[in-house]
Amino acid sequence: MSDADQTAANPRMQALTDAGVSAWLDDLDRERITSGQLARMIDELCVRGVTTNPTIFDKAISTGAAAYADQLGALAADGKDVDEIIRALTTDDVRAACDVFADLAEQTDGEDGRVSIEVDPRLADDTDATIAQAAQLWGIVDRPNALIKIPATKAGLPAITATIASGISVNVTLIFSVERYLEVVDAYQAGLEQAAAAGHDLSGIRSVASFFVSRIDTEVDKRLAAVGNAEAGILTGQAALASARLAWQAHLDSLATPRWQALAAAGANPQRPLWASTGVKDPSMDPTRYVVELVVRGSVNTMPEATLDAVAEHGVIPADSVTGTAAEAAATWSAIEGLGIANADVCETLEREGVRKFIDSWEQLRATVAAAAGRAA
Repeated sequence: MSDADQTAANPRMQALTDAGVSAWLDDLDRERITSGQLARMIDELCVRGVTTNPTIFDKAISTGAAAYADQLGALAADGKDVDEIIRALTTDDVRAACDVFADLAEQTDGEDGRVSIEVDPRLADDTDATIAQAAQLWGIVDRPNALIKIPATKAGLPAITATIASGISVNVTLIFSVERYLEVVDAYQAGLEQAAAAGHDLSGIRSVASFFVSRIDTEVDKRLAAVGNAEAGILTGQAALASARLAWQAHLDSLATPRWQALAAAGANPQRPLWASTGVKDPSMDPTRYVVELVVRGSVNTMPEATLDAVAEHGVIPADSVTGTAAEAAATWSAIEGLGIANADVCETLEREGVRKFIDSWEQLRATVAAAAGRAA
């Protein structure tokens, strides 16, 4: 096999890229970086960015202890506490990954080649602390192709505005409803307006809005099963795609407003919708479902490795599976609500549970690091 053959991009992932979807990997660990695997995934699987969260870092440190042992030992010997150790380990990994993606970031003028790191989820209801930690993480990573993840909670919205206003690029996470997504759009645009007033170059600020997908089906399908009639059966597995497609239409509508057009004229970049939580939770579903059914130019899809591999192996990539679907998506949710399942209640439940899951994952990460630091010491 020739060198050219060895580095040829997977045709299915290349088709997804050609359709205008940026495939990001929802995973990161130090071995993946140092072994060259991440660089190979860029070349061979068209991976164009990385997202992280506490669960991902917990898995990285617990399963790849040898890669972190020396640094853990040094930090523990210096008397660093658990949170300081976590900050050092995770920001080092994100910085190193940013460097792996530096060429892609330059080639795409900063649109792709992005690596996300999340503020402490325990701050989800503390606006000022979120703003402060976002700035701190941005300064520690010190790479222009980083993204700081801030949850789209009520307290998170003004933190998003303030962080964007200071010139920091943001990944807005934990979005479940179209209504909250519209508030995120407003927070982003308000931040850009403030950034422009402060003299920042808007072209250097990037953002994605992470709309969580599979968790919507998990919650709605549970409620549909409780209804138990034939109509509920027909609607099973339909809510998540309908929600994402409605969010996409809301994105298009926002780009048509005079407010956005004025920002675009000043050099601002659109906040791209990012499809998150795209690994299927229902084993009866095709593992590529939340990728191939959400193909639309100008979007991002962050995938766990198993989903990425499934798409690379057998994904059938359409040219576009979203444009023109808003009316059907609205009808789907109308039918679901007609069975007594309220979209607002579903999304409020998912946000509350999502914050709790992130906090639980953070505490598990703290326990893992504390144990590892103890062994290293």
